[in-house]
Amino acid sequence: MPIEAVASGACTLFALAHLASTSVVAWWTARDRQRPALPAERPPVTLLRPVRGLENHLEDALASSFALDWPEYEIVFCVKDADDPVVPLVERLIAAHPQVPARLLVGDDPISINPKLNNTVKGWRAARFDHIAMVDSNVVLPRDFLDRLLAAWTPGTGLVCAPPIGARAEGFWAELEVAFLNTYQTRWQLFADFLGNGFAQGKVMLYRRSILEPLGGIEALAAEPAEDAATTKLLRPRGYRIRLVPRPFEQALGRRTFREVWNRQVRWARLRRETFPHFYAVEIASGAALPSLACGLWAWAAGMPVIPALILLLGFWYTAEAALARSAGWHLSRWSVPAMLLRDLALPVLYVQGWVGNGFVWRGNAMRLAEPARGG
Repeated sequence: MPIEAVASGACTLFALAHLASTSVVAWWTARDRQRPALPAERPPVTLLRPVRGLENHLEDALASSFALDWPEYEIVFCVKDADDPVVPLVERLIAAHPQVPARLLVGDDPISINPKLNNTVKGWRAARFDHIAMVDSNVVLPRDFLDRLLAAWTPGTGLVCAPPIGARAEGFWAELEVAFLNTYQTRWQLFADFLGNGFAQGKVMLYRRSILEPLGGIEALAAEPAEDAATTKLLRPRGYRIRLVPRPFEQALGRRTFREVWNRQVRWARLRRETFPHFYAVEIASGAALPSLACGLWAWAAGMPVIPALILLLGFWYTAEAALARSAGWHLSRWSVPAMLLRDLALPVLYVQGWVGNGFVWRGNAMRLAEPARGG
């Protein structure tokens, strides 16, 4: 088959996939904003928030836990060390909101190589209610947070989760993190869920104890380096669906350095490669690098100018992403498109780094994927 035909077919296929994913997610999020779904019931919920150290906009994120519009819920904060600098902040917030049952648990249960899971075990065991929402400390919760989670819980569901939406970006490197999080990673995760193939995402996860306990409880999540991957592999073979919230929740980024953004992306890439290698193998096709290569080959084989063809493709590519961000109400600024372009230039390098390394640092903990889980 001539190069021109192969390249044109590949370029067209990539463009259609990009248009489909951006259009579907824009439609889905806009529909939920206009007519938000409501849960069939409003059961009591335990909100688990593992904390460690101080980070940008942390007080806003933790304080939002106390302002939820929900009839009955409790908050269980979990910290590993009593001398952690976050402890005074959590204690002050608990004292300032006596109307919401809340407590801080201190200690560590080393059941795995996953520091967040080890920190959260005590909170799971102490939870009073069947519905348990595990939420990272840097997620800002809207008042309808639990409504949106429970509304996504349909028959056959085993978990409802939400990827993070980057917000409050300060500086270009935070804009780069937004470009990775929002119209790239979250877009593909929501599109996969729309197609019926949702994956757990550890930023926000709503469990039911009555489902997880017969499968080994929270200790079963120690089977993988990350609790979200372990959840996916635990629930899917049992016939449970993993659902995503159509309108995910914001993570207030603040100012970032390039090293912080890059190290976080390398960590996630290596975790995806370790836990779902068959999906990671095709991940190189998810950005603009291969479509640009196919478009350039097509233009070259057809005797057309290559640079204008690439400009046309990338103009379409980032216009679709910007339209999605605007439609969904996500962060969009004058730096968004340059950040998206840099992201796509970096993705091939990130993809290779995901394959060749095993080590990374997670919240100050040096980890290696070859190291087996302990206990559980």
